Amino acid sequence: MADSYLPQDRLFLWWLGDATQPRPVGELGLAAGGRAVSLRYAPGWLRSGFALSEDLPLTGELFVPRDKDCAAGAVDDARPNRWGERVIRRFEPSPRLSILEFLLFAGDERYGALGVSLRADAYAPWRSGPMPALGSLLEMADVVRKVLANEAVPESQRRLVMPGASLGGARPKSLITMEGEPWLVKFSEGEEIDTPLVEHATMALACSCGVEAATTQALPVGSGHAVAVRRFDRADPARLHAVSAHVALRAAGEALGYPQLAQLLRRVAPADEIRSQQAQLFRRMVFNILIDNTDDHEKNHALLRQADGHYRLSPAFDVVPRAQGLGYQAMGVGDDATVSTLANALSQARQFGLKPQAAQAIVREVAMRMAGWKEAFTAQGVQARDIEVLAQYIDGDRLRRQREEFTPR
Repeated sequence: MADSYLPQDRLFLWWLGDATQPRPVGELGLAAGGRAVSLRYAPGWLRSGFALSEDLPLTGELFVPRDKDCAAGAVDDARPNRWGERVIRRFEPSPRLSILEFLLFAGDERYGALGVSLRADAYAPWRSGPMPALGSLLEMADVVRKVLANEAVPESQRRLVMPGASLGGARPKSLITMEGEPWLVKFSEGEEIDTPLVEHATMALACSCGVEAATTQALPVGSGHAVAVRRFDRADPARLHAVSAHVALRAAGEALGYPQLAQLLRRVAPADEIRSQQAQLFRRMVFNILIDNTDDHEKNHALLRQADGHYRLSPAFDVVPRAQGLGYQAMGVGDDATVSTLANALSQARQFGLKPQAAQAIVREVAMRMAGWKEAFTAQGVQARDIEVLAQYIDGDRLRRQREEFTPR
């Protein structure tokens, strides 16, 4: 039971990439006066495992993060996000809630292929119930509403929100199964527009622009929608090791920017896919600029480890217009830092393995598709009033003029 939990100063990290046989990775411990989590690899992992991230090489040393309020290397990606932490605070009474507890209470369905166990000799994750099915969607939405409103939630309903679903930003979310597959489902926070439906429409538009995006579905909930995102860190029955760009770039000692991530791909992607992966990243950056997605921070990009040890970009996820017109991306774009211009995107095209003509061709293709964004959103059911709100920014002078420079008249 949750109320019987006694704080532990050490827990155990396990590898769940092999669906038939979990493997112990190492020991997790509190560090920095309880403000961080360390990792020491187990002897067996040192003999036949792999480095979870570049700052966690296969050595017997104790890895302690340089910064507080985080976990070592790729372990940090196994933590729940702010929404997950909020759920844990509500539903997991504990005399202590350090990062170590948050890692444990995230449970067995967390993002990626790492698991946290109470035992060293067997994988013993924190208790969790069965994953809800689509039929529980309305009840799940009601639990989310209660959490947001700080209302009481009956014990029988608490299983409907799972804190380990860290993928896809800080919005309210949980996990469901649809037709036997695991999906992440994200709910509205009562925004002015139907954000979940807009996200679904944006992801569909991204695909039409040549962006490899996660599969989504818009699910009616009350007068609005939730958006379901098929999990790409699962390849039934296997789990895929996922490393955020935040962890990968920090581990490599690089600045948090698109060009730096493109250069990292030169080292970690399969040799015959480096150019296509870099071009894909460039295309995503251009799309984010033109759709006014200025929340494209480094935790909204990920690398997935393949069976051969190489990494590929995950499908794009959490792509949605911010409707703010900030004019700055969350990650570095080019010579002019984070400024949201196509000229800035083109300024370091060579870092993406692209010659100027090839980079301009990508920009032109995305810009031409973006010219019909209103029709594309309407086709997905987005209401005219929401399109009008978004048009203030997507069709505002700054972005529209940039788009028109690359659109034949």
